[in-house]
Amino acid sequence: MLRGAVGAIQRWQYRGGRPGWSARITNRLGAIGFAVGIGPSQAATLEVRGHKSGRLISFPVVVVDYQGERYLVAMLGQRTNWVRNLRADGRAVLRRGRREDVTAVEDLSDERAAILRRYLELAAGARPFFSIDRRAPLSDFERIADDYPVFRIA
Repeated sequence: MLRGAVGAIQRWQYRGGRPGWSARITNRLGAIGFAVGIGPSQAATLEVRGHKSGRLISFPVVVVDYQGERYLVAMLGQRTNWVRNLRADGRAVLRRGRREDVTAVEDLSDERAAILRRYLELAAGARPFFSIDRRAPLSDFERIADDYPVFRIA
């Protein structure tokens, strides 16, 4: 019951696929905490340059470990601003107690379904934004893989 209410609140915060005022506040606080190393070990702050504004934008992300590689997943899908920014530039900074300059390469491989499933195992806050359960068969994840961009951290 409580989990459903939390999911409804999270979906409300991102209605229309964009963060509203409460999500922006939550994201700002999370980004500050994760950047200095507070929070779950897979949580970090991603910093990207706006492809139009040139401004540095930072927000919290979950770094997915899968078969010895690290990945980022856009829980809000293809229209997410940081996805556009990474596609335009490919360079970013990950912060988790220390600064790490990274290159993010969009992953279009057949492994995306497994990476998405791993993401939902780690990112409880992203689950309300997916139409399938984290325990769904891999074939269900294959059907939605094109809806959620995945970037390998190089």
